[in-house]
Amino acid sequence: MRASVLRDGRMVYRDDVPEPVPGPGQVVVAVRCCGICGSDLHFAAHGAEVVALSNQLARGRGAMDLDLDQDVFMGHEFSAEVLEAGPDTATHPPGTLVTSIPVVLSDKGVEPIVFSNTTLGGYAERMLLSARLLLAIPNGLDPRHAALAEPMAVGLHAVNKSGIGAGETALVIGCGPIGISIIASLRVRGVENIVASDFSPKRRELAAKMGAHQTVDPAQGSPFDTVKTRVVFEAVGVPGIIDDIMQRARNGTRVVVAGVCMQPDTVHPFFAIAKELNLQFVNAYTPEEFVEALHAIAEGRIDVAPMITGEVDLAGVGAAFDDLADPGRHCKILVTP
Repeated sequence: MRASVLRDGRMVYRDDVPEPVPGPGQVVVAVRCCGICGSDLHFAAHGAEVVALSNQLARGRGAMDLDLDQDVFMGHEFSAEVLEAGPDTATHPPGTLVTSIPVVLSDKGVEPIVFSNTTLGGYAERMLLSARLLLAIPNGLDPRHAALAEPMAVGLHAVNKSGIGAGETALVIGCGPIGISIIASLRVRGVENIVASDFSPKRRELAAKMGAHQTVDPAQGSPFDTVKTRVVFEAVGVPGIIDDIMQRARNGTRVVVAGVCMQPDTVHPFFAIAKELNLQFVNAYTPEEFVEALHAIAEGRIDVAPMITGEVDLAGVGAAFDDLADPGRHCKILVTP
Protein backbone atom coordinates (compact mmCIF):
# COMPACT_ATOMS: atom_id res chain seq x y z
CA MET A 1 0.00 0.00 0.00
CA ARG A 2 1.13 3.55 -0.73
CA ALA A 3 1.73 6.15 1.99
CA SER A 4 3.82 9.18 2.85
CA VAL A 5 5.72 8.89 6.15
CA LEU A 6 7.95 11.08 8.26
CA ARG A 7 11.55 9.86 8.28
CA ASP A 8 14.46 11.87 9.69
CA GLY A 9 12.42 15.06 9.59
CA ARG A 10 11.31 14.66 5.95
CA MET A 11 8.21 13.24 4.34
CA VAL A 12 9.11 10.14 2.30
CA TYR A 13 6.95 8.24 -0.19
CA ARG A 14 6.52 4.49 0.35
CA ASP A 15 4.70 1.84 -1.67
CA ASP A 16 5.28 -1.09 0.69
CA VAL A 17 3.19 -0.24 3.76
CA PRO A 18 1.23 -3.28 5.04
CA GLU A 19 -2.52 -3.22 4.45
CA PRO A 20 -4.58 -2.39 7.56
CA VAL A 21 -6.62 -5.26 8.99
CA PRO A 22 -9.76 -4.27 10.94
CA GLY A 23 -10.43 -5.73 14.35
CA PRO A 24 -13.81 -5.86 16.10
CA GLY A 25 -15.48 -2.45 16.02
CA GLN A 26 -13.18 -1.16 13.30
CA VAL A 27 -13.54 -0.45 9.59
CA VAL A 28 -11.07 -0.12 6.74
CA VAL A 29 -11.60 3.09 4.82
CA ALA A 30 -10.08 4.46 1.64
CA VAL A 31 -8.76 7.94 2.29
CA ARG A 32 -10.38 10.40 -0.09
CA CYS A 33 -8.65 13.52 1.14
CA CYS A 34 -6.39 14.71 3.98
CA GLY A 35 -5.39 18.25 4.84
CA ILE A 36 -1.82 19.07 5.82
CA CYS A 37 -1.97 20.60 9.29
CA GLY A 38 0.43 23.10 10.82
CA SER A 39 0.96 20.68 13.71
CA ASP A 40 2.37 18.18 11.21
CA LEU A 41 4.83 20.82 10.00
CA HIS A 42 5.73 21.59 13.62
CA PHE A 43 6.29 17.90 14.34
CA ALA A 44 8.48 17.43 11.27
CA ALA A 45 10.70 20.27 12.48
CA HIS A 46 10.48 19.74 16.25
CA GLY A 47 9.53 16.09 16.72
CA ALA A 48 12.08 15.39 19.44
CA GLU A 49 10.90 18.41 21.44
CA VAL A 50 7.24 17.41 21.07
CA VAL A 51 7.96 13.90 22.33
CA ALA A 52 10.10 15.16 25.22
CA LEU A 53 7.60 17.80 26.33
CA SER A 54 4.66 15.40 25.99
CA ASN A 55 6.42 12.81 28.12
CA GLN A 56 7.38 15.45 30.66
CA LEU A 57 3.72 16.47 30.84
CA ALA A 58 2.56 12.85 31.18
CA ARG A 59 5.02 12.15 34.03
CA GLY A 60 5.03 8.46 33.16
CA ARG A 61 1.23 8.15 32.75
CA GLY A 62 0.28 7.68 29.11
CA ALA A 63 3.64 8.84 27.77
CA MET A 64 4.01 9.22 24.01
CA ASP A 65 5.21 5.84 22.76
CA LEU A 66 7.00 7.01 19.64
CA ASP A 67 10.36 6.12 18.14
CA LEU A 68 11.64 8.89 15.87
CA ASP A 69 14.22 6.50 14.43
CA GLN A 70 11.33 4.64 12.78
CA ASP A 71 8.85 5.90 10.19
CA VAL A 72 6.04 8.02 11.63
CA PHE A 73 2.49 7.96 10.22
CA MET A 74 0.58 11.25 10.23
CA GLY A 75 -2.52 12.91 8.77
CA HIS A 76 -5.53 13.75 10.96
CA GLU A 77 -7.70 16.06 8.78
CA PHE A 78 -9.38 13.46 6.61
CA SER A 79 -12.44 12.27 4.74
CA ALA A 80 -12.76 8.68 3.60
CA GLU A 81 -14.92 5.98 2.02
CA VAL A 82 -16.00 2.88 3.93
CA LEU A 83 -14.55 -0.31 2.41
CA GLU A 84 -14.85 -3.21 4.88
CA ALA A 85 -15.92 -3.81 8.46
CA GLY A 86 -14.10 -5.91 11.03
CA PRO A 87 -15.55 -9.00 12.74
CA ASP A 88 -19.02 -8.55 14.28
CA THR A 89 -19.05 -4.87 13.38
CA ALA A 90 -22.18 -3.05 12.27
CA THR A 91 -21.43 0.14 10.37
CA HIS A 92 -22.28 2.21 7.32
CA PRO A 93 -22.47 0.27 4.05
CA PRO A 94 -19.42 0.15 1.75
CA GLY A 95 -19.12 3.26 -0.35
CA THR A 96 -20.40 5.62 2.36
CA LEU A 97 -18.35 8.81 2.65
CA VAL A 98 -17.36 9.48 6.25
CA THR A 99 -15.13 11.42 8.55
CA SER A 100 -14.25 11.04 12.23
CA ILE A 101 -12.49 12.65 15.10
CA PRO A 102 -8.88 11.46 14.72
CA VAL A 103 -8.75 8.53 17.14
CA VAL A 104 -9.24 4.79 16.70
CA LEU A 105 -10.40 2.43 19.44
CA SER A 106 -8.65 -0.91 19.81
CA ASP A 107 -7.76 -3.52 22.41
CA LYS A 108 -4.95 -1.13 23.39
CA GLY A 109 -7.43 1.60 24.26
CA VAL A 110 -7.70 4.96 22.50
CA GLU A 111 -5.04 5.47 19.85
CA PRO A 112 -4.74 9.05 18.55
CA ILE A 113 -4.42 9.42 14.79
CA VAL A 114 -1.80 12.12 14.95
CA PHE A 115 1.80 10.85 15.20
CA SER A 116 2.42 7.10 15.41
CA ASN A 117 4.79 4.33 14.37
CA THR A 118 1.87 1.91 14.02
CA THR A 119 -1.47 3.72 13.63
CA LEU A 120 -2.05 4.79 10.04
CA GLY A 121 -3.17 8.33 9.32
CA GLY A 122 -4.61 10.16 6.36
CA TYR A 123 -1.35 10.30 4.40
CA ALA A 124 -2.03 6.77 3.20
CA GLU A 125 -4.31 5.03 0.73
CA ARG A 126 -6.21 3.23 3.48
CA MET A 127 -6.50 3.42 7.25
CA LEU A 128 -8.53 2.07 10.17
CA LEU A 129 -11.34 3.97 11.88
CA SER A 130 -13.76 3.07 14.66
CA ALA A 131 -17.29 2.25 13.53
CA ARG A 132 -18.89 3.94 16.54
CA LEU A 133 -17.08 7.22 15.83
CA LEU A 134 -17.86 7.49 12.11
CA LEU A 135 -19.85 10.46 10.85
CA ALA A 136 -21.47 10.14 7.46
CA ILE A 137 -20.67 13.21 5.37
CA PRO A 138 -23.99 15.06 5.01
CA ASN A 139 -25.72 16.94 2.21
CA GLY A 140 -23.54 15.56 -0.59
CA LEU A 141 -20.66 17.64 0.77
CA ASP A 142 -17.46 17.55 -1.27
CA PRO A 143 -15.04 15.19 0.57
CA ARG A 144 -12.31 17.82 0.16
CA HIS A 145 -14.39 20.27 2.16
CA ALA A 146 -15.45 17.65 4.72
CA ALA A 147 -11.78 17.02 5.54
CA LEU A 148 -11.56 20.58 6.85
CA ALA A 149 -14.12 19.96 9.59
CA GLU A 150 -11.19 19.09 11.86
CA PRO A 151 -9.31 22.42 11.64
CA MET A 152 -12.64 24.30 11.68
CA ALA A 153 -13.45 22.56 14.97
CA VAL A 154 -10.18 23.91 16.41
CA GLY A 155 -11.26 27.46 15.58
CA LEU A 156 -14.76 26.86 16.92
CA HIS A 157 -13.32 25.59 20.21
CA ALA A 158 -11.20 28.73 20.59
CA VAL A 159 -14.24 30.94 19.96
CA ASN A 160 -16.34 28.98 22.43
CA LYS A 161 -13.65 29.28 25.09
CA SER A 162 -13.48 33.05 24.59
CA GLY A 163 -17.09 33.59 25.61
CA ILE A 164 -17.33 36.39 23.06
CA GLY A 165 -20.67 38.08 22.46
CA ALA A 166 -22.06 39.19 19.12
CA GLY A 167 -21.67 42.86 20.00
CA GLU A 168 -18.00 42.62 20.94
CA THR A 169 -15.02 43.28 18.67
CA ALA A 170 -12.61 40.40 18.04
CA LEU A 171 -8.98 40.88 17.04
CA VAL A 172 -7.37 37.82 15.43
CA ILE A 173 -3.58 38.00 15.25
CA GLY A 174 -2.23 35.61 12.62
CA CYS A 175 -4.20 34.45 9.58
CA GLY A 176 -2.80 31.00 8.96
CA PRO A 177 -5.23 28.07 8.90
CA ILE A 178 -6.06 28.30 12.61
CA GLY A 179 -6.52 32.06 12.54
CA ILE A 180 -8.72 31.65 9.48
CA SER A 181 -10.80 28.97 11.22
CA ILE A 182 -11.25 31.30 14.20
CA ILE A 183 -12.45 34.07 11.87
CA ALA A 184 -14.95 31.75 10.17
CA SER A 185 -16.27 30.57 13.54
CA LEU A 186 -16.60 34.13 14.82
CA ARG A 187 -18.67 34.97 11.74
CA VAL A 188 -20.91 31.93 12.33
CA ARG A 189 -21.37 33.06 15.94
CA GLY A 190 -22.63 36.42 14.65
CA VAL A 191 -19.76 38.57 15.91
CA GLU A 192 -20.34 41.95 14.30
CA ASN A 193 -16.79 43.29 14.16
CA ILE A 194 -13.91 40.94 13.33
CA VAL A 195 -10.46 42.43 12.74
CA ALA A 196 -7.64 40.28 11.31
CA SER A 197 -3.94 41.10 11.48
CA ASP A 198 -1.19 39.48 9.38
CA PHE A 199 1.95 40.60 7.53
CA SER A 200 0.99 38.60 4.42
CA PRO A 201 -1.27 40.42 1.92
CA LYS A 202 -2.61 37.09 0.62
CA ARG A 203 -3.51 35.95 4.12
CA ARG A 204 -5.26 39.24 4.83
CA GLU A 205 -7.18 38.83 1.58
CA LEU A 206 -8.21 35.31 2.60
CA ALA A 207 -9.23 36.55 6.06
CA ALA A 208 -11.61 39.01 4.43
CA LYS A 209 -13.11 36.26 2.25
CA MET A 210 -13.64 34.08 5.32
CA GLY A 211 -15.46 36.73 7.34
CA ALA A 212 -13.14 39.44 8.66
CA HIS A 213 -14.74 42.89 8.49
CA GLN A 214 -11.38 44.66 8.62
CA THR A 215 -7.78 43.61 8.00
CA VAL A 216 -4.63 45.24 9.38
CA ASP A 217 -1.02 45.08 8.24
CA PRO A 218 1.11 45.09 11.44
CA ALA A 219 4.05 46.36 9.39
CA GLN A 220 2.14 49.66 9.22
CA GLY A 221 1.67 49.80 12.98
CA SER A 222 0.32 47.75 15.84
CA PRO A 223 -3.36 46.81 15.45
CA PHE A 224 -3.80 47.78 19.08
CA ASP A 225 -3.24 51.41 18.07
CA THR A 226 -6.45 51.45 16.04
CA VAL A 227 -8.61 48.54 17.20
CA LYS A 228 -10.56 48.93 20.43
CA THR A 229 -11.25 45.45 21.72
CA ARG A 230 -11.16 43.31 24.82
CA VAL A 231 -11.11 39.96 23.01
CA VAL A 232 -7.88 38.93 21.29
CA PHE A 233 -7.04 35.63 19.60
CA GLU A 234 -3.33 34.79 19.25
CA ALA A 235 -2.81 32.40 16.31
CA VAL A 236 0.86 32.94 15.48
CA GLY A 237 2.78 30.74 17.91
CA VAL A 238 6.19 32.42 17.96
CA PRO A 239 8.12 33.71 20.98
CA GLY A 240 7.34 37.26 22.03
CA ILE A 241 3.78 37.47 20.72
CA ILE A 242 2.00 36.77 24.01
CA ASP A 243 4.12 39.27 25.91
CA ASP A 244 3.55 41.92 23.24
CA ILE A 245 -0.22 41.36 23.43
CA MET A 246 -0.14 41.59 27.22
CA GLN A 247 1.75 44.88 27.04
CA ARG A 248 -0.55 46.46 24.43
CA ALA A 249 -3.96 45.06 25.36
CA ARG A 250 -6.60 47.13 27.14
CA ASN A 251 -7.53 46.54 30.77
CA GLY A 252 -9.65 43.44 31.24
CA THR A 253 -8.85 41.91 27.85
CA ARG A 254 -9.50 38.20 27.30
CA VAL A 255 -6.55 36.73 25.38
CA VAL A 256 -7.17 33.33 23.76
CA VAL A 257 -3.89 31.62 22.84
CA ALA A 258 -4.35 29.17 19.95
CA GLY A 259 -0.89 29.43 18.36
CA VAL A 260 1.46 26.58 19.27
CA CYS A 261 4.88 27.92 20.24
CA MET A 262 7.54 25.20 20.38
CA GLN A 263 10.28 27.38 21.85
CA PRO A 264 10.64 28.67 25.40
CA ASP A 265 9.07 32.10 25.74
CA THR A 266 9.33 34.99 28.16
CA VAL A 267 6.41 36.99 29.51
CA HIS A 268 6.14 39.78 32.05
CA PRO A 269 3.33 38.83 34.45
CA PHE A 270 3.29 42.46 35.62
CA PHE A 271 1.43 43.48 32.44
CA ALA A 272 -1.28 40.87 32.98
CA ILE A 273 -1.59 41.62 36.70
CA ALA A 274 -1.70 45.39 36.27
CA LYS A 275 -4.42 45.13 33.62
CA GLU A 276 -6.25 42.12 35.08
CA LEU A 277 -5.93 40.23 31.81
CA ASN A 278 -7.43 36.79 31.30
CA LEU A 279 -5.18 34.35 29.40
CA GLN A 280 -6.98 31.30 28.01
CA PHE A 281 -4.84 28.64 26.34
CA VAL A 282 -6.79 26.32 24.01
CA ASN A 283 -6.16 22.97 22.38
CA ALA A 284 -8.17 20.81 19.96
CA TYR A 285 -11.96 20.54 20.44
CA THR A 286 -14.77 18.41 21.82
CA PRO A 287 -16.57 15.73 19.77
CA GLU A 288 -19.65 17.97 19.80
CA GLU A 289 -17.65 20.86 18.31
CA PHE A 290 -16.33 18.56 15.58
CA VAL A 291 -19.90 17.62 14.64
CA GLU A 292 -20.98 21.26 14.71
CA ALA A 293 -18.09 22.29 12.45
CA LEU A 294 -18.91 19.53 9.94
CA HIS A 295 -22.54 20.61 9.75
CA ALA A 296 -21.65 24.30 9.49
CA ILE A 297 -19.63 23.45 6.37
CA ALA A 298 -22.27 21.09 4.95
CA GLU A 299 -25.04 23.68 5.46
CA GLY A 300 -23.07 26.45 3.78
CA ARG A 301 -22.58 28.55 6.90
CA ILE A 302 -18.82 28.18 6.47
CA ASP A 303 -17.31 28.12 2.98
CA VAL A 304 -13.92 26.43 3.24
CA ALA A 305 -13.22 26.46 -0.51
CA PRO A 306 -11.12 29.66 -0.39
CA MET A 307 -8.76 28.01 2.11
CA ILE A 308 -7.75 25.27 -0.33
CA THR A 309 -4.70 26.56 -2.20
CA GLY A 310 -3.19 23.31 -3.48
CA GLU A 311 -3.61 19.57 -3.94
CA VAL A 312 -0.97 16.85 -4.17
CA ASP A 313 -0.84 13.07 -4.34
CA LEU A 314 1.04 10.94 -1.81
CA ALA A 315 4.30 11.31 -3.71
CA GLY A 316 4.02 15.09 -3.46
CA VAL A 317 3.59 15.43 0.30
CA GLY A 318 7.27 16.17 0.95
CA ALA A 319 7.30 19.05 -1.54
CA ALA A 320 4.01 20.32 -0.10
CA PHE A 321 5.55 20.51 3.37
CA ASP A 322 8.30 22.69 1.89
CA ASP A 323 5.80 24.89 0.04
CA LEU A 324 3.79 25.52 3.20
CA ALA A 325 6.79 27.23 4.74
CA ASP A 326 5.92 30.25 2.57
CA PRO A 327 2.99 32.00 4.31
CA GLY A 328 2.27 34.13 1.26
CA ARG A 329 1.81 31.18 -1.07
CA HIS A 330 -0.48 28.67 0.62
CA CYS A 331 -3.09 28.25 3.32
CA LYS A 332 -4.23 24.63 3.09
CA ILE A 333 -2.79 21.93 0.82
CA LEU A 334 -4.86 18.77 0.48
CA VAL A 335 -3.46 15.29 -0.06
CA THR A 336 -5.63 13.18 -2.37
CA PRO A 337 -4.31 9.59 -2.40
